[in-house]
Amino acid sequence: MKKTLLIIGFVWPEPNSSAAGSRMMQLITLFKSLKYTITFASACTKTKNAFDLKQLGVDQVTIKLNDSSFDDFVAALNPNIVLFDRFMIEEQYGWRVTENCPNALRILDTEDLHCLRKARQKAFQLKKPFNEKNLFSDDAKREIASIYRCDLSLIISEVEMKILTETFKIESRLLFYLPFLLHPISNTSLINLPKFDQREHFITIGNFLHPPNYQSVLYLKQTIWPLIRKEFSKAKILIYGAYASQKITQLHNENDGFIIKGFAKDVNQVMQSARLCLAPLQFGAGLKGKLIDAMQNGTPCMMSCIAAEGMFGNFDANGFIEDNPEAFAQKTIELYKNQSLWTEKQDNGFRAINSRFQISDFQKPFINTLDSILLDLSAHRQENFIGQILQHHTIQSTKFMSKWIEEKQHKK
Repeated sequence: MKKTLLIIGFVWPEPNSSAAGSRMMQLITLFKSLKYTITFASACTKTKNAFDLKQLGVDQVTIKLNDSSFDDFVAALNPNIVLFDRFMIEEQYGWRVTENCPNALRILDTEDLHCLRKARQKAFQLKKPFNEKNLFSDDAKREIASIYRCDLSLIISEVEMKILTETFKIESRLLFYLPFLLHPISNTSLINLPKFDQREHFITIGNFLHPPNYQSVLYLKQTIWPLIRKEFSKAKILIYGAYASQKITQLHNENDGFIIKGFAKDVNQVMQSARLCLAPLQFGAGLKGKLIDAMQNGTPCMMSCIAAEGMFGNFDANGFIEDNPEAFAQKTIELYKNQSLWTEKQDNGFRAINSRFQISDFQKPFINTLDSILLDLSAHRQENFIGQILQHHTIQSTKFMSKWIEEKQHKK
C-alpha cells in the first residue's frame, strides 16, 4: 500500500513562533518515521519565520481558498491520508477531499479545543465564571461537526478528551490522545544546564497573535509584576514572543523592569538564562508550549490553573499553581529566593517531561490505530452514522457557498 500524506495547514509551520508550529513539526517527523511521502499545502502567505519543509523532504504547495484548482491538485496527488490542522481547514477543504479522494483517511488535528478556549475567553470578557453550559456555542457546533466528519481526531489534552467523550458524548474510537511528542532529556543535558545561581530574572514567552498570551502579558503588567517588584526592585521580566504589535511594545518600561524582547531566535538559550517562567494565563485550552520549553530547560514555573491544565497528570508541577494574584506573587518570590525549593520544582519538571510526553509511548498505539482504520475504512465510517449525516448535508451547503464565492471572484 502506498503511504502518502497530505497535510492542509491554516498557516505554514513556525516552530520557533508557536506551540502549534512545534506540534505540527512533531507530527511531520512522526509520519516521516513511518515512511510516508508528505505534501504540506496552505493558502496562507509564508512569513520569514516559516520552517523550510524541504529540509525534511516534504513537498510544499500553495493552494487557493474557494477555488476548484484544489480539486485537480488533490485528485492528482490522491493521498491515502489527509490531515487538516484545524477544524476551519476541514470546513474549507474537507468536502473537496471527500468528493475527489473518497477513500482517503481524513484526520483532524484539533491543536486545542477551539470551542473551549473561546468559551473561556467570552466568560473572562463578561467577568463571569466559566461553566459547562458555556461550551454549547455555535463554535462548538462547528468544531464537533468537523470531528464527526473526520475518521479520526487527534486530541492534545486529556482534559479535552474527557470533555469530548463525557460532555459532547463523542465515541472514543473517533478520538486519539496525542500530546506533544518529545524525546527524553538525557543526563548529560541535565548536568550541562545552568544552575540556580547562574540564572537571574523572570521570563514569559508566547505568540502575541494568540489572545490568551496577550491577555497574560497585560495581566502581568497591570497586576502581578508590581507585586513582585516590591520585593525585587532591580528584577526584570523579559517578555518574548513572535508578532509583537504596538499594543505589546507600548508595555515596555525599563524603569519598571518590564522588558518587551519580541521574537526569540533561540528559546532554549533565553529560557536557560532565566530563573523563573511566569505563565498566569486567564483563559485558553490545549497544552502550553511555554511550560514544555521551561521544563526542558530546567526553568521552574509559576502558573495559573489554565496554564497547568493537562500538563502534569499525577505528577507534581514544576512550580506552583495559583490563580489569586497576591498568592501568585508571594509564591513567585518564595520560589525565586529558595534554592532548595527551586531545585525540587526543577526536578518535578524533568520527571513530568520524561514520563508523560515521550514519542516512544505514543508512536506504536498511533500506528496500530491508523492501520486498524485503514484496514476497513468503510466499516469504520459505517459505525459513524452521525458523521455520514453531517457529510451529506454539510458538503452540500459548504460546496455551493464555495462555488458561489468562486464564481463571484471570477466575475471581478
